Amino acid sequence: MTIDINCDLGEGMASDADVMPYITSCNIACGGHAGNKKSMVATIKLAQKHQVKIGAHPSYPDRKNFGRKPMDLPAEELLATLLSQLRDFEEALSKTDATLHHIKPHGALYNLAAKDLDTASLLVALIKTYYPEAIVYAPYGSVMAKTAKENGLEVWHEVFADRNYNDDLSLVSRSDPNALLHRPEDAVTHLEKMVKEAKVQTVSGMTQQILADTVCVHGDNPGALALTKAIYKAMKN
Repeated sequence: MTIDINCDLGEGMASDADVMPYITSCNIACGGHAGNKKSMVATIKLAQKHQVKIGAHPSYPDRKNFGRKPMDLPAEELLATLLSQLRDFEEALSKTDATLHHIKPHGALYNLAAKDLDTASLLVALIKTYYPEAIVYAPYGSVMAKTAKENGLEVWHEVFADRNYNDDLSLVSRSDPNALLHRPEDAVTHLEKMVKEAKVQTVSGMTQQILADTVCVHGDNPGALALTKAIYKAMKN
């Protein structure tokens, strides 16, 4: 029984190098919500050093809000900015002789694609056209996961160890006091149930089916290093 441990990196946090030994894949900011060409190359090199799989983490072009607020962009404009970000990431990959493993949308774009068919279809069409070999990281049961599979793309279902779930498997809003699991031991218990039993206990107390191929740790979380170490140790055991 295995699970991939992924982390959002290249976002300007000081802990990237400390977290890297305890993860197996990383999602690197492509300049939309954070990062630039220089940080992409540096983070890719760090991932290569630790044999960590490399993924692109495109987002809404919104550095002010760190890509965490939906933007009402025309489809053509959204497609253009995402393709621009991914082209910059391609350039960084070529400079480091690295290979793209996966693509994971960031923040509000990820959340919207999970439930909105138009957004999911736009992302899937982009990936299928330009990066058909890339694995798509998406939540289990989401519109994004279903659309990607229907289009022949490989999907890894992503879960969150430190986030509580609603009954429909959406994440509890960060504005809710019950959104986060703050203690690493609680997050590990939460994750173990998802990995071993393919089930998750929601914030209301219900138990729902879920699949977990990869677990995310947010690199901008102040407790990211402690949480990643705890997950790494538990999953290794």
